[in-house]
Amino acid sequence: MKLRSQQWFDNPDNPAMTALYIERYLNFGITREELQSGKPIIGIAQTGSDLSPCNRHHIELAKRVRDGIVASGGICFEFPVHPIQETGKRPTAALDRNLAYLGLVESLYGYPIDGVVLTIGCDKTTPALLMAAATVDIPAIALSVGPMLNGWHKGKRAGSGTAIWQARKELAAGDIDYDGFMDVATASAPSVGYCNTMGTASTMNSLAEALGMQLPGSAAIPAPYRERGQISYETGKRIVAMVHEDLKPSDVMTRAAFENAIVANSAIGGSTNAPIHLNAIAAHLDIELTNDDWQNVGHQIPLLCNVQPAGDYLGEDFHQAGGVPGVMSELLANDALPHPGAITVSGQSMGEIYANASVSNADVIKPFGAPMKDAAGFINLRGNLFDSAIMKTSVISPEFRARYLSNPDDPEAFEGRAIVFDGPEDYHDRIEDDALGIDESCILVIRGAGPIGYPGGAEVVNMQPPASLLKRGINELPCIGDGRQSGTSGSPSILNAAPEAAAMGGLALLETGDMVRIDLNSGRADIQVDDAVLDARRAALVEAGGFAYPEHQTPWQEIQRGIVDQFDKGMVLKPAVKYQRIAKTKGIARDNH
Repeated sequence: MKLRSQQWFDNPDNPAMTALYIERYLNFGITREELQSGKPIIGIAQTGSDLSPCNRHHIELAKRVRDGIVASGGICFEFPVHPIQETGKRPTAALDRNLAYLGLVESLYGYPIDGVVLTIGCDKTTPALLMAAATVDIPAIALSVGPMLNGWHKGKRAGSGTAIWQARKELAAGDIDYDGFMDVATASAPSVGYCNTMGTASTMNSLAEALGMQLPGSAAIPAPYRERGQISYETGKRIVAMVHEDLKPSDVMTRAAFENAIVANSAIGGSTNAPIHLNAIAAHLDIELTNDDWQNVGHQIPLLCNVQPAGDYLGEDFHQAGGVPGVMSELLANDALPHPGAITVSGQSMGEIYANASVSNADVIKPFGAPMKDAAGFINLRGNLFDSAIMKTSVISPEFRARYLSNPDDPEAFEGRAIVFDGPEDYHDRIEDDALGIDESCILVIRGAGPIGYPGGAEVVNMQPPASLLKRGINELPCIGDGRQSGTSGSPSILNAAPEAAAMGGLALLETGDMVRIDLNSGRADIQVDDAVLDARRAALVEAGGFAYPEHQTPWQEIQRGIVDQFDKGMVLKPAVKYQRIAKTKGIARDNH
């Protein structure tokens, strides 16, 4: 098989261009003999940087990846990926997922790379890199940076994000002060790595393994563990073999693989951001994946992982209990994994690689027959409020269920008076306003937080009740929004509403005081207002110029807003999804001189 890189470095049919391509790559010490040896050029797509602390450990792990590549007869080219840090980037890291995707597509397609190691980790880096690998479709393998070690505060586990959301309530109620709040937050981040809860980072890295794109057992190894360096070495070795086998993302990330990942997500209590990202990856493979699929394939799967925010433990415990292999073994043993024959980057099928895996702590990874919850997947809601929005059932607390979902005359349904906020600033300004009359019968709604409106779609829907309710022990109110929520949050909010208010979805027509009905049985979410009234509101809003949102602050914000799709479609760039498997379908790009 002729390697892509030979079109740059060893093409006797075009000696002038070969000379031009190869001469500059010699200037840091690599030899012509190496570049013309027929050894595959393996890229390391490096997401670690000082701007991305959750992924920074990849700077060290890449050294072991290099060792593995060289040991298997490859040559390594390491290159940077646009930084994405969930907790650092304003206005939201989600704005940069598609930007990093675009940059990586150009790098993988336009440079002499035969295969690539995708260094995944903090939330948006995982989908960005998998999306790009899918678009170009050269051999690719993912490597997680791993979660942080367990955090501890006053003898209790302090989980990333989850500890902050709880401390935020304690601060509002006056139980702790500013310094106490900071102490809790910093205690939850004890080492290198990403969130140690089952937030979006742990979810997406686990799902990268469930999709078959990581070596088995590699997703959950904590970042500081020696095994993390060891699996990095094995990943470097494996990608060289994958190039020789021509094993590509399109061979691994099939429809069957996505259905396996949906089931795994329910079992681990995964993040509500997962449908956005997996729907996007699938779109770049020309696979239609919808939020209905998430409900139909995953809703009845039980919650097995007793990990925060849906449980008690953290990432280090999850790994030691068996990690993703332990979960997959439970699913396989109970015929709950729909496609055990799906191939993985290991070259083996799901059934083959996980059949002999086991669980070492049944309190962390519960038996399939004695789960944390029986049906733990997402419910896809629709109505005159939106066409699609996700509710995570694994985090419905006993308190929430008793108050809102246990009416014997109307089970699994509730109605409430809407309190509408236009963005998080409005929420923070007015949540304590007594004039709103917020009580336990209200539903908090936030809009203007979607892909267009924010822009990028921000994690601002995890709203808490006013302090007056917190002091009475009412810790949760129903929440609805066209933005996202941190995967570390334990609130059963209704999220990712599409179309968003900025795209003139139903939330744009909602007014404070309207009654809203949520029915989980029928999957409905509706404003209890006559259609004629809603039509009049829409006409007035159109006449006023549409739903207002902040002006563009950067060129990229304007570009993305103009071509981005809604959350249920994966928040992809609409023009991008028509570019499929471009390494094959588009061939090698034209010469540059």
